[in-house]
Amino acid sequence: MAKTQAYALGNTQRQPSAKSTPDLKLYMSSNPSNLDCIEETSNRIRIGNRLLDSRYFLAPLAGYTHLPLRTALRELGGVGLATTDLVLVPQLIANSNKSKALIRTNDFDQPLSVQIFGGNTDELIQASQKLETEGYGGIDINMGCPMGKINSSGGGARLMRDCENATRIVSSVVNAVSIPVTVKMRLGWDADHISAPMLAAQFEQLGVAAITIHGRTRQQGFHGDVDLVGIRQVVEAVNHIPIIGNGDVRNVNDALDMRRITGCDAVAIGRGAMLDPWIFRKLKEMSNGKPINEPTPAEQIAFLVRHFELMVAAHEEYACVLFRKFAAWYGSRLGIPEDLEDRLRTLESTAMFDTLIQEIEQRHGERESSVPTALVKVPNGPNANW
Repeated sequence: MAKTQAYALGNTQRQPSAKSTPDLKLYMSSNPSNLDCIEETSNRIRIGNRLLDSRYFLAPLAGYTHLPLRTALRELGGVGLATTDLVLVPQLIANSNKSKALIRTNDFDQPLSVQIFGGNTDELIQASQKLETEGYGGIDINMGCPMGKINSSGGGARLMRDCENATRIVSSVVNAVSIPVTVKMRLGWDADHISAPMLAAQFEQLGVAAITIHGRTRQQGFHGDVDLVGIRQVVEAVNHIPIIGNGDVRNVNDALDMRRITGCDAVAIGRGAMLDPWIFRKLKEMSNGKPINEPTPAEQIAFLVRHFELMVAAHEEYACVLFRKFAAWYGSRLGIPEDLEDRLRTLESTAMFDTLIQEIEQRHGERESSVPTALVKVPNGPNANW
């Protein structure tokens, strides 16, 4: 088992830098109110019957945001809400091992929503009622995933092609449970079929507690820039329910810009939390009027160790195999030389991890390379796979 080291903690301050958004100049000049800073009357936000302590949420990343990582991030502080990886409803109903792993949680891992997908109304209802019976606090219906294998099930962004069916499904789930039901969706199927504003208005009337909107269409996949104006149009389409902005939030400034430009009530952060696990803590500090504290090298290494320990606690030695996909993230974040990153990528045992940590402590920061915008593979088109 990896040994937990006692690391000294220290802090440095980073001043936010201005971010230019040239494609929004025309929109913002005709909407001067968007140039004003957000007046934060409260850091808290209510979604259904849940009062959340932060407006910055952990978005699901398939294959990454399982219980160990969620726990490690929550220990750093500032996570208002986390959502599980998307779960196929027939597997959830059947209690498959895969579905049980995806929704595994504990008392510390709260508040939490379970994200479900599928195209069969009866199955979605049954899965939602099962989750409520088992004590989960919220259900998130995925209408945004662009992956071909997800859409072929009738779920994900496929639901945005048939708005009548989408509203029927959402209404059925909302009426079947008493816990908050939220929806994650995109702007629309493609640029010619932007349905998110209309659907958001209808979902509000149906009793949906909140909507997360990713600022791209299904056709875009993860290409191009997030359309902040498109997210703003969804915000303006509803009267009361919270709208949560999502997409391309890689740092604190991106999160603040998302709120300032779109007027969204909260921000869901996925890949940005992998690039900077301290992003939630930083945003909480800023919201409370405190200076942003960057993690020291010792804190960064301690987080890597803690994450690995949590993986081992959940998966024993097999955690070494599962941890390999995190190598690129930690390699860039910690400035780990490529030869050490390669060894982390082929990790075989906890003993090997202990040896690697000692070398990382000695050689931390040797590697000079800019942090990539995204290290996790994402669908590169409508039919791409992970």
